[in-house]
Amino acid sequence: MDPSVPLVVPEVNPEDAFKHHYIIANPNCSTIQEVVAINPLHKRYSLKRVVVSTYQAVSGGGVKGMDDLQNQSPTGKTKKFPYQIAGNVIPHIDVFLENGNTKEEEKVIHETRKIMHLPKLNITCTAVRVPVLNCHSESINIQFNQPILLADVFETLQKAPGIIVYDDVKTLKYPMPIIVDNHDEVYVGRIRIDDSVKNALNMFVVGDNLRKGAATNAVQILELFIK
Repeated sequence: MDPSVPLVVPEVNPEDAFKHHYIIANPNCSTIQEVVAINPLHKRYSLKRVVVSTYQAVSGGGVKGMDDLQNQSPTGKTKKFPYQIAGNVIPHIDVFLENGNTKEEEKVIHETRKIMHLPKLNITCTAVRVPVLNCHSESINIQFNQPILLADVFETLQKAPGIIVYDDVKTLKYPMPIIVDNHDEVYVGRIRIDDSVKNALNMFVVGDNLRKGAATNAVQILELFIK
């Protein structure tokens, strides 16, 4: 969050990469896939409020986290997580802060604002660890300042870089970790109007947290300079 260090997602703010003083930051894995998905819609309709709920894979906790899921002992003893993750979900990622949020949730909030140059964006997050080996999923609710048209939302996302629109409920086509694993793109589906508030949308976003959420994004930053 150092204001002198650019925080870069090439699909969103590539120009920031050239404002560096020899350090460029790679964002949090959950933030990366979120901003890739919401940025083209912001450009089209202007964001008013974002609510993010994450379902984060154990690979985000490193080798020990993966071991907790794959080799959890009958005693429930863990190497990484505070509770057994096998057959469980844990609404706790990173340390708790004084305001009740975890550090992971605060990362999503503040990094989104920084990357998108929206310091006053109304955004909130709940981060949850789930018993999935790889790929983070996110339920994102977005409210806009302008009226939205669902067909145009689909077209906007389909034309956006780094996104695969994977959405056809008639054939049960929606993003899931088993589909997205080992892919660089961010998959977006379950796109639908939220009728509970004005100009709002729901969608489900899945990204490989080790690829686009980490290594791929770093390589893409480097490629900006190669180009």
